[in-house]
Amino acid sequence: MQQTIKNAPVLAAMIASLAAVVLALPAKAQGSMFERIAPPPSPAPQVPLYTSPLAMAPGGLPEVWDRMMGNPVLRNITQPTLTPVLPAPGKATGAAVIVLPGGGFTMLAMDSEGWTIARWLADRGIAAFVLKYRTAQTPADETVLLGSLAKSMAGLMTDPENTMVPLAPPAVADGIAALKLVRANAAKWHIDPARVGMIGFSAGAMATRDVVLSADPASRPAFFGYIYGPMREVTVPADAPPMFAGLALDDPLFGKQGFGIVNAWHKAGRPVELHAYEQGGHGFGAGKLGTTTTMLLPEFHAWLAARGLLRKP
Repeated sequence: MQQTIKNAPVLAAMIASLAAVVLALPAKAQGSMFERIAPPPSPAPQVPLYTSPLAMAPGGLPEVWDRMMGNPVLRNITQPTLTPVLPAPGKATGAAVIVLPGGGFTMLAMDSEGWTIARWLADRGIAAFVLKYRTAQTPADETVLLGSLAKSMAGLMTDPENTMVPLAPPAVADGIAALKLVRANAAKWHIDPARVGMIGFSAGAMATRDVVLSADPASRPAFFGYIYGPMREVTVPADAPPMFAGLALDDPLFGKQGFGIVNAWHKAGRPVELHAYEQGGHGFGAGKLGTTTTMLLPEFHAWLAARGLLRKP
């Protein structure tokens, strides 16, 4: 059955819609928009991305789980991990996808843009690995956090990509490391190292794109999904991997940028497929009920199959 998220976290856009009212609210009301919660159960044990723990920056804070407008998000990540969500042996195709949730590089929508996506893929024979990548430090106190986010919304809404660019490098490095780790353990996880791709959502799409553009050819994904990421044109490597792009045209961050990155891939003679949905906003994850974004994952799966990436070994 197609999985959809009725109230998928529209992370950057949702905070932006609150920005005008947040600062006018009393502190108690502000804090209620972010509710501290216990860590939700992970679908599988997490695997450390690096063999040794990374040094925390001065003043580093521990991880925090919050419920943001009813949706669980994780922030203050300093120790990245992979969560393998593997298909049943009889279903396994040998293909693998590393999933990068979004969250403006300040938090991660681990459920709607991570675990939910991974389970959907695994149910269809694709090994999925949710990457918990490093994020910028945010105030531990939820009231202080919301006020801080509200004050930064002007930059996010006027120039979302450049606002996030300074926060991206750790996530990009973690994406490259994740590809290496998954390929190094291909036999253990019963996958084909030549069929390891990525799919990223929002900030996760930015990080995925930058992995493709900055990594050496041997370290790039074999294919990638680029879901509601920035649409500006980029310089495409001559041997860039195939790209599957998905975006809602009413996306308040990137829906009016055109399709520069898609055009660039096409002009470079590299395989690219675009799905532009009439409605869905930003952050629809596995699909927003009542819109055709619910077809995103089936279309991504059909694209993988059409490219011969789902043939069982």
